[in-house]
Amino acid sequence: MIDTRTSAVKLTPRQQQILELIHTAVARTGAPPTRAEIAAELGFKSANAAEEHLQALARKGAIELVSGTSRGIRLKSDTLRSLHASRGDPFSLTLPGLAQLALPLVGRVAAGAPILAQEHVEQTYHVEGSLFQQKPDYLLKVRGMSMRDAGIIDGDLLAVRASREARNGQIVVARLGEEVTVKRFLRTAQGIELHAENPDYSTIFVAPNEPFEIEGLAVGLIRNTMLM
Repeated sequence: MIDTRTSAVKLTPRQQQILELIHTAVARTGAPPTRAEIAAELGFKSANAAEEHLQALARKGAIELVSGTSRGIRLKSDTLRSLHASRGDPFSLTLPGLAQLALPLVGRVAAGAPILAQEHVEQTYHVEGSLFQQKPDYLLKVRGMSMRDAGIIDGDLLAVRASREARNGQIVVARLGEEVTVKRFLRTAQGIELHAENPDYSTIFVAPNEPFEIEGLAVGLIRNTMLM
């Protein structure tokens, strides 16, 4: 639970539960839960009850709600620090220079080249380590709106932890032949499915004999305007 003694405003036990649920979902899958998922997990009768609690959390400044997306929920940096501090995470300390991560920002990736090749790195950002439960290795500039309903939109900076493996349901950075894409991962008996979080985009089906490689896992998100 969040230690509300360190927070500017007091949260109810139910609001604390919801924050923990959001934080766990982001850590596990790279995206926050939907209102329906929150309602099912916490035993609410409808998604509207979850929405009321989320609106209350937004008014208290614990989260930010992004309109128009079913997963448009963002934990504020102060909330993340409180969550990590309550778990004894040393990176929740805000001592100057100790919690900073130097993360390369990867722009457009050339076909066939390593994702962290020097020519792909546009610049380096220094960000607080307390923003992430899992340490990212780089930031990837999001292009397009295929993951809109996961709260990931064009121009966002996706924090990525390098990995060659993924569990079903996680948001991954994947290489399909000469293309790098961000999608939700699902492995089936027939092959691999990469799901968009926007009904305007089709699911990508990858047959066992097609070139495919996981480059990393989404572990957080930074809206570009936060770094200006």
